[in-house]
Amino acid sequence: MVKNIFLTGLPCSGKTSLIKEIVKELKGKQGGFYTSEIKEKNKRIGFKIENFNGKSGLLAHIDFKSPYRISKYGVNLKELNKIGTHSIVKAMQESEFIVVDEIGKMELLSPQFKKVVWKALETNKKIIGTIKVKHDYFTAEIKKRNDTRIFELTKTNRKEVKRKILKLLLEN
Repeated sequence: MVKNIFLTGLPCSGKTSLIKEIVKELKGKQGGFYTSEIKEKNKRIGFKIENFNGKSGLLAHIDFKSPYRISKYGVNLKELNKIGTHSIVKAMQESEFIVVDEIGKMELLSPQFKKVVWKALETNKKIIGTIKVKHDYFTAEIKKRNDTRIFELTKTNRKEVKRKILKLLLEN
């Protein structure tokens, strides 16, 4: 049975937006987190992380001083673990669906995050999330699981992907 569903695709392909649309149709049975861009004058300067209780924090920013860097962004592992990792743990205990937006380069800097994601994959809970396109050992292991399905999102397949994902998530 497929219970772990991930979107992948190019940056700005609408993965997070589609996750949010799908979550609305799940009618409040979810926990976890999502990320969003921080923009200034139409230029991306960072990323925010937010859970479903409205708690948010700075995931990464061009001006954030950190020993952890991805491209031009300093990554805030403290907020990732406090909001993202904690929200996954709480969702494993309390929610029907776990939202993990995203399993990407920044998030994979945290061993704690990876450990909790793997635990979530092993539960009987359904997971909806996004995962980076490029393989590394951790994401390759997720992608080859028998209970996992990956959808590549493009500009032309959005409606079809949404329909297929909702069907899988709402099946018993």
